[in-house]
Amino acid sequence: MTTTIHPNRASESPTTADRGPDRTADARIPLIRIIGVELRKMFDTRSGFWLMASIVITSVLATAALIVFAPHDQLTFDNFAAAIGAPMTVILPMIGILAVTSEWSQRSGLTTFTLVPHRGRVLGAKFLAAVTVGVVAMFIALVVGVLGTLVGSAIAGVDPVWNVTAAHFGLIVLGSVLGMLFGFMLGLVIRNSAGAIVTYFVYTLVLPPLLGLLAANQKWFADLQPWVDYNVAQRPLFDGSVSSQQWAHLAVAGGLWFVLPMLIGLLIVRRAEVK
Repeated sequence: MTTTIHPNRASESPTTADRGPDRTADARIPLIRIIGVELRKMFDTRSGFWLMASIVITSVLATAALIVFAPHDQLTFDNFAAAIGAPMTVILPMIGILAVTSEWSQRSGLTTFTLVPHRGRVLGAKFLAAVTVGVVAMFIALVVGVLGTLVGSAIAGVDPVWNVTAAHFGLIVLGSVLGMLFGFMLGLVIRNSAGAIVTYFVYTLVLPPLLGLLAANQKWFADLQPWVDYNVAQRPLFDGSVSSQQWAHLAVAGGLWFVLPMLIGLLIVRRAEVK
């Protein structure tokens, strides 16, 4: 009598057919999804929500103030745009700063950069999210300005004056977005909300008078100022007419004050330890 000994099935190595499908590395998270997450993060906190809401609130308040206090002949779209744009020049850079520094101030950077290890993609998404918010904010301001012009003219009994062309509005949007991205750059370089905000106000409130005083007393700097003073180089964007030389001024001054520090900030963030 012969006995057939069956091998222990548990010790059998699984064949290729028995194995599950070969798993490759997970597909990267789409950039559009990261941008959506970054946009939501701008609204998630109470401070972020009210900062965004202040875009609409200040636009309405500035429009109402112009309707109430301005002479009838000053109720033009240009003046409404200027009144609405004044608070925007402060709010948008603050949004740009907080879009970056929130990762450190709220200690969410470790989670963010763990879920998306490629920091360049995260920073790129933050950059595009900031640009999106800036452009949308300007179109909200446009709508409020149009309504203010119509309502103000109707109350005053005068014809509405539309003295801002589409090209002029496009330049205003560009100037506002550049201001917002300057705040974004400060957030990258400093990575601290308070420090970046203080630096921004020093740059916008303290530095221009000092440079203006130097230009008024030194002829050599008066000629050089448009090439090295980013604030001065951006002014033609809001005036609605930019010559080829003024574009050159903007490119050179922007390279010194915006592009170069932005590259330094990117290198710092990509190599810095996240805690």
